[in-house]
Formats: sequence, structure tokens, C-alpha cells
Amino acid sequence: MKECPFVGTKVVQRWILREVAGSCTLINGRTRRTDWVMSHVEFIAKLPLAFVDTVPIVVESQMDHTYLLEGGGVYDPGFSCCVHPDIVSSTPHQNRCTSTAPPARVVFVCVPRRTPDHSILNVPPAVPRIQGHPSHPATATSSTMSEEKKDSELSPVGIAAKLARPNILSLHPYRCARDDYSSGVLLDANENAYGPTSLPSNSLNPPDNGMELERYPCPYQLGIKQLLCEYRNKQSNGGTLREENVFVGVGSDEAIDLLIRIFCTPGATTGGGDAIMVTPPTYGMYKVCANVNDVEIQAVPLTPDFDVRIPEVLNAVTPKTKLLFLCSPGNPTAKSIPLSTIRTIASSPAYNGLIIVDEAYVDFSSTPSACSLVSEYNNIVVLQTLSKAFGMAGIRCGFAIGPPDVIQLMNNVKAPYNVNKLTSDAATNALKKTEVLEKHVKSVLDQREVVAKQLEGLEFVEKVYPSDSNFLLFRVKQKANELYKTMADRGVVSRFRGNELHCNECIRVTIGLPEENAKFLELLKATYAEIAE
Repeated sequence: MKECPFVGTKVVQRWILREVAGSCTLINGRTRRTDWVMSHVEFIAKLPLAFVDTVPIVVESQMDHTYLLEGGGVYDPGFSCCVHPDIVSSTPHQNRCTSTAPPARVVFVCVPRRTPDHSILNVPPAVPRIQGHPSHPATATSSTMSEEKKDSELSPVGIAAKLARPNILSLHPYRCARDDYSSGVLLDANENAYGPTSLPSNSLNPPDNGMELERYPCPYQLGIKQLLCEYRNKQSNGGTLREENVFVGVGSDEAIDLLIRIFCTPGATTGGGDAIMVTPPTYGMYKVCANVNDVEIQAVPLTPDFDVRIPEVLNAVTPKTKLLFLCSPGNPTAKSIPLSTIRTIASSPAYNGLIIVDEAYVDFSSTPSACSLVSEYNNIVVLQTLSKAFGMAGIRCGFAIGPPDVIQLMNNVKAPYNVNKLTSDAATNALKKTEVLEKHVKSVLDQREVVAKQLEGLEFVEKVYPSDSNFLLFRVKQKANELYKTMADRGVVSRFRGNELHCNECIRVTIGLPEENAKFLELLKATYAEIAE
């Protein structure tokens, strides 16, 4: 028996969803208005009697329906039940769930509140949002601007409700008037209507530069989301990504930090809390963010050829493992992870957490993006960025692409205007001109082949690893760290990776412009000849 530790019906409602969501399928668990109790919800779960004993179950009249509890017990014919603050606070308990056995199935259906003459109020039905357990496909539906504005008001469902920290589930997101009104005379946010001080103006009106820097940016970045979905869907030949699948952040590093804060309870320093799993050698920010948030780090190394050890990963996960980070293409490995590997882990009953696929370098790879898996599995989140192939590291813009319930929590927790207007405009322009991206990617790949062949021809280079990225990892016979430092002092900066697992005496070099690559190769040969003496 498990007693709810919270007080307040809305918090209790979220807690119940979190505790039982691991074996449930929910369809549109949102409360659209106080006129509605719940809309289009099918809730399949084992509901322990402790919930019934400690939480009032409100019963609302419904015409000509009978609800059976598989496993024992029956709700009175003509009734549906739910937990809802508006009803609990204003309506006497008409009934209580008195089942004598834990039910295996509870059904909630559309229950509009009725007027005194028992006619149904004229409220449009909610658009279904389907979530599910990893073994059940999760399908997202399109959302309008008004629906996205309401996302922060929704109670998380599905795997997000199962995994997220209770205090995150009960969080009331920051809201402002601009969430509901984005045009007209805007005097709600204490902005300076005279405009930017760095732009000259001789009038009372701000300069007509089209950027509106005097205004806060759109907190939802719908334009960016739409463009990203269009591009990725086109790449995957009929993909189904929609705006509600996308979080826009300050680089993908913000998404990494948010995911850890949302799903992992701190406590590593005291032997408690949750954990993330990484597969070294890998990107260092997973470990940094986990340490900052006092979250345990579990590590299952890649093979010496930089492949994921699937059996070892699945054997190493524990109930504490909330997030598994897979970097594809890897950093520093430059190797992509096959989608079959991700599918195997995502569909395994051994792991019940989220799989975070970091695809910062995906546009340089011939391996398809894991974005195509988001519509199949509700436990996969893909991270992408404009910093690499798009050539816009300076604007700090990244994305998380995943199930709507996970993205909803990320939007709830983020700062209200996390992506600035300059970044937003630059990102929008870049996503509208993907032909430039494709041209630059081809140039990088051509140069990568040139540099790789040159490195392979050097006597002191023992190995050049295959690359699906915009960099090469190679091993020299000796003194890699000294080689790196000496070259950096002479004006060509690469990256020493010899301290990473399986990367002894390795250097990572980014593919630059042809003249930069030529200078790197020339200095590499001269410097190694000097230090090897």
C-alpha cells in the first residue's frame, strides 16, 4: 500500500498519474476548461486500493454507460469517475470507489458538466493526444497556437508522468499575459517601447528595423519548430514530427540539463537519488550536468571499435536509471549508432527510462536520424543543434525532439524567454535555406576525405578512425599531448583526446577550410618530426 504524500487534489491527481502510468495508455488527459471533467481519456492501469482509500474519487453522472473494473469490482452503471479540483472543491462526493480488489482497468470517458436542465454545455471536444508505454506506438497530433499556449497547463501523462520528479509534476509554470495575447497595444511586460538604445532614433517610435528588439521574443518559437519539422520530415520521407514534438533551447546543452533536472532526483553524494547512464568515450557535458545536479553516473564503455554493448547496457540499468545518453555520431568517436541498436534498447522490458540520442553531428552522417523513431517509441528523445552542420555555433540554438508529454515538461521548466530574438531570427533564416546547409556539408565531407587520406599516408599515424562527422580522430605513435600543445602554441589548435577511454595517444581535428586543413597537415608533419627526435 502506498500513501500519497501530497495535499491538494491537483497535485494528488498528478501523483496518481505518475505512479500508475508505467502500464497505462492515455488519450488526451488534458482538462480543457472547468466545464469539463476529463476529455477523451482511456486510462488502463492497476489502481492500488491505497489510492482509493486515501484519495476521494468523484463520480459524475453519465448517460447509458457501465464501467467494469477488470480484476474485480464494478462502477455503478451510468457513472464515470475522475479526480478533478473543480469538481472536488465545489461538488459533494456523490459516490466513492468501493471496489474490493485492485482493478486492472479503469475507463474514463468524455464527461461534460451539465446545466441544471441536464443539457450538455456547448464546449468543443479536445483534440486527442495519444501517449503510451514504450511497447505501444505514440502518435502526436497537430496543435494550433492556442493549444500550444495551453500546454503548460496540462497534467503530464504517459512515460513523463511515470519518470518525472514529483515536484516537477506539481510545478505551476511561469505564465504571462503574452501567452494569451500577442498583438495590439502591448503594455503588459514592462518593456521599453522607445526601442533599443544601440539603434538611433529621432522619433518617439522605435526604429523600423523589423526585429522588434524592444519586445520579448515568442516563448514558444512556433516558427522555428514548424521549419525544423518540415525539414526533418522531408529527410525521412514522410516523417510525422509536429511542433508539439519539439523543444527549442539555448544549444542542446540546455536540453541536457533540463532533462536531468526534470527526471533525476538529486542524491548521489548521499548514496540516494536517481542516475543517468553514459557510454564512454562520449560527450563530457552529460557528466558535468549530472554532477551539478548531484545525480549518479553509471557508465558502460563502448567497445574498442566504439560500438554500444547492448547486453551490458541492459544488464547494468537499475530502477534508478532514468536517462541513457547515446551520442550518435559520437564525440570523440565520430561513429554513428545504428537505428537497430536504439530500437533494441527502446523496446526492451529491461529498461524503463528515456533514451536520449544526441545527434549534434547527424547531418554529416549517412545513418538516418533517430527522429524517425520518435513516432514509434515514446521513450526516445533526440537532441540536435544548429552549431555544427548549420554553421551557427555563435547563436546557441538547439532542439529536443521527443514525445509531447516530455516536451511539455521541458517547456514548463525552462525560463519563459530562453531563446533570444536575434537567435530566433537567425535560426529561422537558416532553416528556410537548407540548400546552403547541404552545400556546406558536401564541402566538409569532400575535405574530410582529403585530410583522412593525407593522415593515413603519414608514417607516424597509427590509425585514422572512420568518421560520420565533421572531424577526424587519429592515433599517433607517441607524444600526442606534446604534439597538440606545440601545434597550438604555433597557431593551429586541435584537441588532445588521449585521456579518453580507448583513445590513447589520440588527437581530434575538425575539418576546416581547405587552406586551414593544408596548414594543419603541414604543421603536424613538421612538429612531430621535431618532438620525436
